[in-house]
Amino acid sequence: MRLSVDGHPVDVTDGATLLDAVRAAGLAIPTLCHDDRLSTVASCRTCLVEVAGRGLAAACSTPAQDGLVIAVEASRPDRRAALEAIVAGLPPKALDAYQGGPEADRSELARECAEYGVHAPAGAVLLPVRGIDHSHPYVKLDRDLCIACGRCVRACAEIQGTFALTLVGRGAGTVVAPGTGGPWAESDCVSCGACVDTCPTGALSEPGLLDLQRTTSEQAPSEQAPSEQAPSEQAPSEQRTTTCGYCGVGCTLEVATRGSSIMTVKPAMNGSLNRGHACVKGRFAHGFLNSAERLSTPLIRRNGTLTPATWDEAIGFVAGRLTAVRDADPDGFALISSARATNEENYLAQKFARAVMGTNNVDNCSRLCHAPSATGLAAAFGLGGGTNPFDDLDACDAILLVGANPTAAHPVVGSRIFQRVMGGARLVVVDPRRTYLARHADVHLRPRPGTNVAVFNGLAHVLVREGMTDSAFLAAHATGYKELRGLLEDYPPDRVAAISGVPAEDLVQAARLYGQAAAPAIFYGLGVTEHLHGTDGVRTLSNLAVLRGAVGPGGGGGVNPLRGQNNVQGASDMGALPDLLPGYQKVGDPAARHRCAAAWQAEVPARPGLRTPQMFAAARSGALQALWIIGEDVLTTDPDSTAVRAALEACPLVICNDLFLSDTAAAADVVFPVAAWLEKEGTFVNFDRRFQRVREAVVPPAGVRTDFAVLHAVADRMGAGLGCESPADAMAECAAVAPLFGGVTHSRLDREGPLHWPCGSPDSPGTPRLYEDGFATPDGLAHLAARPYLPPGEECDGEFPFLLITGRRAEHYNSGSMTRRTANLRLLGRETVDVGPGDAAALGVGDGDAVRVASRHGEAVLQVKISDDVEPGQVFAGFHFPGAAVNGLTSPVGDEATGCPEYKVTAVRLAASSRSAGGGPSR
Repeated sequence: MRLSVDGHPVDVTDGATLLDAVRAAGLAIPTLCHDDRLSTVASCRTCLVEVAGRGLAAACSTPAQDGLVIAVEASRPDRRAALEAIVAGLPPKALDAYQGGPEADRSELARECAEYGVHAPAGAVLLPVRGIDHSHPYVKLDRDLCIACGRCVRACAEIQGTFALTLVGRGAGTVVAPGTGGPWAESDCVSCGACVDTCPTGALSEPGLLDLQRTTSEQAPSEQAPSEQAPSEQAPSEQRTTTCGYCGVGCTLEVATRGSSIMTVKPAMNGSLNRGHACVKGRFAHGFLNSAERLSTPLIRRNGTLTPATWDEAIGFVAGRLTAVRDADPDGFALISSARATNEENYLAQKFARAVMGTNNVDNCSRLCHAPSATGLAAAFGLGGGTNPFDDLDACDAILLVGANPTAAHPVVGSRIFQRVMGGARLVVVDPRRTYLARHADVHLRPRPGTNVAVFNGLAHVLVREGMTDSAFLAAHATGYKELRGLLEDYPPDRVAAISGVPAEDLVQAARLYGQAAAPAIFYGLGVTEHLHGTDGVRTLSNLAVLRGAVGPGGGGGVNPLRGQNNVQGASDMGALPDLLPGYQKVGDPAARHRCAAAWQAEVPARPGLRTPQMFAAARSGALQALWIIGEDVLTTDPDSTAVRAALEACPLVICNDLFLSDTAAAADVVFPVAAWLEKEGTFVNFDRRFQRVREAVVPPAGVRTDFAVLHAVADRMGAGLGCESPADAMAECAAVAPLFGGVTHSRLDREGPLHWPCGSPDSPGTPRLYEDGFATPDGLAHLAARPYLPPGEECDGEFPFLLITGRRAEHYNSGSMTRRTANLRLLGRETVDVGPGDAAALGVGDGDAVRVASRHGEAVLQVKISDDVEPGQVFAGFHFPGAAVNGLTSPVGDEATGCPEYKVTAVRLAASSRSAGGGPSR
């Protein structure tokens, strides 16, 4: 349709508003109550324009119509009057505090008043003081600056999906407040910062830009968390775009710095997966960079004690010892790489193991979480990654969410799923716990942990029985249907109910919601993979998408693992695996080995190396002489911590790269202090296979080097240079040896933005959606898997009657080494064990009481948190606090195909304890 705006013709699409037309004309007007991401309320009247024949109209809410004549400049006095009315109810600081400098960017009101010549009203008007609420470590409220526009309330509901905020009061006294009443810190706020981002006046602010103006009387500097320290105001401010280094979502972040200090971290608004959203970790938990506990010098164990050493001394010591190991027996060396490292560092790490040390003994932390995903998805479809880009969620009409709590572990994904459900998509959640999304599901299946395969087979049984399969797709694009159909006859809903505890009628309803959808999507997490039969779980879950034709050539939302850590996908992509070279090329493939050998100028071993659990076993047996651990606190995150400690004690040389003296670093013989994700260059690959740039926002502290530099230095001292002088060079070399990544370079990512692999050539656009032209298996077909249900590795009995499930909390990340050194510790200060109300009553314990949790492998003392999230007979605990020793309880049982630990099934007993509970802020 065509309109006239100030005499100029403007074309807009159906559904556009007058505001869209004004912007299409290249003009700008105030919109203090409007945010393009939110529903429209048209309450502030600052966007008034003149419509010929109609009079004044709010541009943000008035639909555009063909032939309308809009006057923008002529209605300027009306917008100015609306601004004056708003300013008349505010104290002078609403404008004065934000004039000039970068702080002005955070107040739309100040900018618009400057544009329209509006000033604080003259005279001695005494406004009531409504006060501040600085109880929360990150979100600060100054009620005197609130104009009751409601943007923060809508952002909390519509972007985050938490509904933590409301407007209270009447008339001019209306102000935002936590919906639960009381201080902000005690509310339901999840600290995502969406309310701060949308606030147009600075009423809601955060430590950093606006927090520089806080008076020392509000909080003494000694009490401030590291993230709240005010940077020098003399240094110029800069901004860099990078990728978050916490969970596997891969949020794009804008990092504002001044000198060597981070002022704010904001989510990127446009062109990013997170769409202007972030979580408490990515947005606020960067104070660990300035922690007094950061390591700043190498450490070498002398006479049983770690003592400071120079870099030259530490590099020389490690190089000498590793040279001796290599010359005696290359397989006496092993390396554990990390999702905390960039792709380029992981590539260099596996190259060091293979080309310098001559062994395939290299693994990464995906062994603990998503190794069954890589194996299972590759077997089913051909490649070891999720099948669809996350943006396909927008077109899905049904979501099957299995074994994942993204609200806590992947908050931006959790919010996006919630938004889609609020938009009409049906939701089925399969999870033993009643998670936030489970409370909003159409159907919530709560199987006994360890019975996933039976449940997935039961869902498939219903799909087949009720004719909800895509026969044309199966005939053209799949194999194994006959064998699977025969197996499924043994999994009618009644039998599945007996195995899993899921009511038969709920199973049928869930299958119908998924089976009758036009574009269903599957998202799953560690509740599928971290089992004795985790790979079988991935295969049988993938069966559902194949049966429905909801993957690859059939369209639909596919099958998508929610990777737990920032670069756990990339660490595997880069070949930090004992049986796979970069790009998932098998070490047994002569052509792949030759390609790598030619680039590396070194022979590549043909025999697969040791997985992480096998490395520890080899160390305990004396077969392993040196173990290099990059960025992992294996004593906290790996199962059966007692056995892991025995392995570290038995190994003659343990090298550890870390930011802090973690439990693992404290047990090492050499410790290298290394840079964090905000201090390095490179790339990460997120959960939907997109390569994204990581950029150095601040310089690492003096004495600290990147993992990339450390690997280079040791190799150089050993007389075996690694080449790849820069991270960009490493990515280019990886692209040369791994056909999957042939078109990925730093310069291209900088120029074009993220790229999904496969991206095989410089002119390839990447492949957000896999298998549209057929599957990547040898025969080009999707492979259905006929896998029977088998019992888990542990069962409860009279001695150990409870079943412990472990997982993540929203406030912390993995071992907590970073988040526990930020103000996140004020949000969650210790680990708890979640116990159902009935079980707590039977045990005679209440909230906050200490209980001794014992398993067949260890024991811990934790505080009780009574919660109806857990089923009777089940308990839950996180693993973010080393002092809690939760992974000392877990078993050494691992997935039969990949060795991934069975964290989700541990039999335990609980008893009231007089001993103080662990799980506090231990470092």
